[in-house]
Amino acid sequence: MDPRINILPHQPGVYIMRDKSGVIIYVGKAKNLSDRVKQYFQESNLYSRGWKLPSLLPLIAKIDYVTCDSERDALVLEEKLIKEYQPFFNSLGKDGKSYPYLKITMSEDYPRLVLTRRVIKGKDLYFGPYPKSSIVKHLMRFLWKSKYAPLRPCKWSFSRQKPLAPLKINTCIYYHTGQCPAPCAGKISYPDYRALVQRMADFLDGNFGDISEKLTVLMKTHAGKLEYEQAAVFRNFLQALEHMKERVLVGKFKDEKIITAMKNTDKLKRLAEVIGLKKLPAHIEAFDNSHLFGREAVGCVVCYINGEKNHEHYRRFKIRSKLPARGGSDFRMMEESVYRRLRQIKKDMAHAPDLILLDGGKSQITAALNAFERAGIYIPFIALAETHEGIYLPGAAESIKLPMGDPALNLLMEIRDEVHRFAITYHRKLRNKGELHGHEKQEGLIDGYDPAGRNQ
Repeated sequence: MDPRINILPHQPGVYIMRDKSGVIIYVGKAKNLSDRVKQYFQESNLYSRGWKLPSLLPLIAKIDYVTCDSERDALVLEEKLIKEYQPFFNSLGKDGKSYPYLKITMSEDYPRLVLTRRVIKGKDLYFGPYPKSSIVKHLMRFLWKSKYAPLRPCKWSFSRQKPLAPLKINTCIYYHTGQCPAPCAGKISYPDYRALVQRMADFLDGNFGDISEKLTVLMKTHAGKLEYEQAAVFRNFLQALEHMKERVLVGKFKDEKIITAMKNTDKLKRLAEVIGLKKLPAHIEAFDNSHLFGREAVGCVVCYINGEKNHEHYRRFKIRSKLPARGGSDFRMMEESVYRRLRQIKKDMAHAPDLILLDGGKSQITAALNAFERAGIYIPFIALAETHEGIYLPGAAESIKLPMGDPALNLLMEIRDEVHRFAITYHRKLRNKGELHGHEKQEGLIDGYDPAGRNQ
């Protein structure tokens, strides 16, 4: 098995197989990218799909991937890529088939709920898509039969201005059995029917109210009575609800986003190769310090996930270490910043970064080693020297020098420049605040008092 496959992430996503010329020959989805792609290279699976796998494997020269927020996102993205690139070894998707949506026909006076594979702009409301349409159909039927939101199931065309003919009403089994609110026969008023429509729209929009709790109670009640078949029905409804709760971020998968995501994975795979990581560094945190002759000394951390900035996890510290009277100490500041962050990470190792990047060289490597020893944990880390863009690894006598334009170096430089910008910005903010504070004190405008005796 190709050892490079081991660095694939254990996340949902889509994998894209290319031949030597770069042509996409197969697209697949996965709940776990690493496990799924490894299956292709297991000898026991070689002839499990007839001719396809033995013919595909010799042609694979490169595997790209795009991580997704959920398995459902991966389903939708897979469909989009297959339709766009028409890979030779894919059969699903070539017939123009698409995942279904639920549509509320708001263009009608008395809307219906229907399943459709076409989205047409207009008054109608669309929800989805729903790759696992069967469980959604069962849930919709349950909601209708339980009278949670029983919209009319018929296809008759009528409105307030053009009522339905009595003959057609009399032939409707749903009307005679009371399963339909029968707006056609006036059994429900127009405002009350529209309220049912709104209730269904709210539900499909994710506002489930207490229905999950009710279904859970029913499931447990039937299980307690050993009525396992009925309990399984409600369990399936709960699973359908979970499926509908997932938000498909279709807008995220624009062509340029897909291209960027694949370029980022190339950079990460190249970086793992250069520094000898066995795991893809999908989560990278970078450290830098800033000060002015030891004044307003700060340490900052930026976070990159899958090659993109993750502003939510940026962090900053005011340095507490005692610094030399006439200047700072990058060594002490780096050790303190890394140590304080490691103490936070130690509380939640499940979300620890895959790689730490330091702005600097051998001195910063030594400082980080001290911090790791004090914290009692270890995470792979490297340093990038701004003077010659050399990559330093712990224990290495010389730095790794990559040619300018190398994907791994480009990524490291981008992250290093970002943390440098973040640190300088925070330092200047504190410095300006300190200068303003000093000015107010000098002018007597501090603590609400000024020389003229006027309270502020």
